[in-house]
Amino acid sequence: MLENKIAIGVGALVVITMMCVFTVGQTEKAIKFQLGQIQKSDYEPGLHVKWPFVNNIKKFDARIQTMDSKPERFLTAEKKNVIVDSFVKWRIGDVNKFYTVVSGDIGQANLRLDQIIKDAFRGEFGKRNIKQLVSTDRQAIRDILIKNSKPLAANLGMEIVDVRVKRIDLPEEVSSSVFRRMEAERERVAREFRSQGSEASEKIRADADRQRVVTLANAFRDAEKLRGEGDAKSTEVYANAYGADAEFFAFTRSLNAYKKTFSSSGSMMVLDPDSDFFKYFKNQGAGK
Repeated sequence: MLENKIAIGVGALVVITMMCVFTVGQTEKAIKFQLGQIQKSDYEPGLHVKWPFVNNIKKFDARIQTMDSKPERFLTAEKKNVIVDSFVKWRIGDVNKFYTVVSGDIGQANLRLDQIIKDAFRGEFGKRNIKQLVSTDRQAIRDILIKNSKPLAANLGMEIVDVRVKRIDLPEEVSSSVFRRMEAERERVAREFRSQGSEASEKIRADADRQRVVTLANAFRDAEKLRGEGDAKSTEVYANAYGADAEFFAFTRSLNAYKKTFSSSGSMMVLDPDSDFFKYFKNQGAGK
């Protein structure tokens, strides 16, 4: 009988002890309430005490949560719509605020945070055109979004860890317009390159023509100079030969003229027999 009483007493002590303690895990945040009012929340992981029936404990997941937003349309500085797909990494920062503002509900917290992030996106995308959104470093946009949304999220007891843009798409009607604009821009660049090529071609052709004219002119000048020097040399040789023996020179010249004149058959010449051409026919001693 005594043993049963001891066992019951030990069991009751164990139950009372269990009702007086609670544990907080590494991945948890806890709030201790006293008669419905928050008494304490800054608990470290481990074993802690409470008063049975007076205190109650609520625990919340302290791990990083992911809010994967649905693709949303935002207006750019060009008044063009873009479709943005993004996600946010967050965790509970101030568990008291988190419980007070959103009642510790993860779903409600995501709804409130989603609106904050959309407002931040709307503000940043409204300052940039489509080209800047596509070409700008997304890290810079990420930093600005985190900086602008962190204070608002802190009012909900939430701490933003990261904001990422997964992709930026254009609506079909905007894509067609952008593609046409890009095509027109590429055609303009192609025309400019063709114009520059034609201009360079004309310059090269004109320079080649100029060099050709200059080369031909120089060659003609040199040829005329050589021809003149040759004629002068020939005249000098003829003059020297004529000066050495004028009669013999005249005789040889006449023989050459006879040879060229009578070399072709069927030729007919009508000349005065007393002309100088027949001088050496009439005078056999001439030219000795």
